[in-house]
Amino acid sequence: MPIITNIDVMLARRKMSSGELAEKVGITPANLSILKCGKAKAIRISTMEAICRALDCQPGDILEYRPEEL
Repeated sequence: MPIITNIDVMLARRKMSSGELAEKVGITPANLSILKCGKAKAIRISTMEAICRALDCQPGDILEYRPEEL
């Protein structure tokens, strides 16, 4: 998938656990795991906003586009 999530990178930079982020954002740890591993088909803007607020970052810090090699 060409869209990569860098939530783990931001968690490490902020020295925050996944459980702590899930609690701050108001989603389940299982749903956060789906976002982190790139298996999510969509993400709500309100969820992205909450993640950015909790991690003090921009959406571009979390999402990255890497074209698939043919």
